[in-house]
Amino acid sequence: MSPVTLLPFIVLIGAMFLMTRSAKKKQQAAAQMRSDMQPGTGVRTIGGMYATVKEVHEDMVILEVAPGVHAVYAKNAIGAVLDDDEYNRIVHGDDLTSDDTVVPDDASSLIDADPADDAVAKIDLGKRPEADDADAAKADKEEPAAKAEAKAAETKDAKADGEADAK
Repeated sequence: MSPVTLLPFIVLIGAMFLMTRSAKKKQQAAAQMRSDMQPGTGVRTIGGMYATVKEVHEDMVILEVAPGVHAVYAKNAIGAVLDDDEYNRIVHGDDLTSDDTVVPDDASSLIDADPADDAVAKIDLGKRPEADDADAAKADKEEPAAKAEAKAAETKDAKADGEADAK
């Protein structure tokens, strides 16, 4: 056989070797993490529950999920071992980087309002009363025939389905 025909098989075997190697590294890192668990550390299970390790056995751990509430889990069910700062931030809401900033409920406290600025004319975005008067005057000037046509069109559209004109 020529080397050109063997090349795809060699590439495929090489890719499989690299994928299994990276998967083994991940498994070894997870096993190392689980073996490093000690009582008192915070953990997250693969189901997303946060708890504190109470006892560590060969293939199981006892977790305290709430004060006085203990649960038995397999070591393989531990998804992550958390450091103390991260565990306290997530579970207890402790924020170590808080600089006590207060977020206001509205934007009025964010602007500097001076009493002298109130004298400046404010823009009114509403409809002007002069426009209402102009619309009324325009309607009065319409021809009576146009009004009658508009009324006839309204009544025609108001008929329900199935109704017919009686002749």
